[in-house]
This record gives sequence, structure tokens and C-alpha cells, in this order.
Amino acid sequence: MDLEKAFDRVPREVISWAMHKLGVEEWLVSAVTSMYTGAKPVVRTVYGNNRGFEVKVGMHQGSALSPLLFVIVMEAICREFRVALPWELLYADDLAVIAETEEELIKRLNEWNERGE
Repeated sequence: MDLEKAFDRVPREVISWAMHKLGVEEWLVSAVTSMYTGAKPVVRTVYGNNRGFEVKVGMHQGSALSPLLFVIVMEAICREFRVALPWELLYADDLAVIAETEEELIKRLNEWNERGE
């Protein structure tokens, strides 16, 4: 599964939820939250910059911290429905789901789709 579109659609509240779920210290959760609060991207062109606009979902594009935050979110989601051994591999915005049978694979992929929504 390619989770590329998910990177831009993670609600900001989910970022702090995931950090709390994985035991990140509160001061660090607050620091990350403050980076997203009130941030306004600006579009620069040869004619000048726009006034900026508010974005309420997704990770900051181009930030070195964003890939780590995305992995934190995905790990927290995985832990929500993992029942035994990890049957998924996450790397950047890709997900590999492992199963012993085709039926089990379809079931796991459906779980991911439902819970990922």
C-alpha cells in the first residue's frame, strides 16, 4: 500500500494523540503542537508572496521532522489493532502487510483501510 496521500491528510490532533500514545514527554508534544498552531504557508512567485493561508491538516511539507511524525502516527495506529506479532512493515509512506493466506491478507488490508479512514 502506498500511503503517500495520507501524509497530507493527517489531522493535527492525531499527531499529538499518537505522540501521547507512544509515551512522548509532554514538553515535546507541546513543542511540536506549537509548531503547527497558527502556521501559515506562503506561496512565493516572481510577482511576490501571497498573504499566507491556514492549513489544518497534514504534515509540514519539507520539514525534516514530518517523516518522523508520520511514522509515529502510523505506529500508534498499528498498535491500536495489532493483536500479536507485527504483521506490517512501515517505511516512509509505504506499508507492507504480511499474511499466511490470501483471505487473511484481504482481512488485514480491509482493517487498515477502515481504521486508516
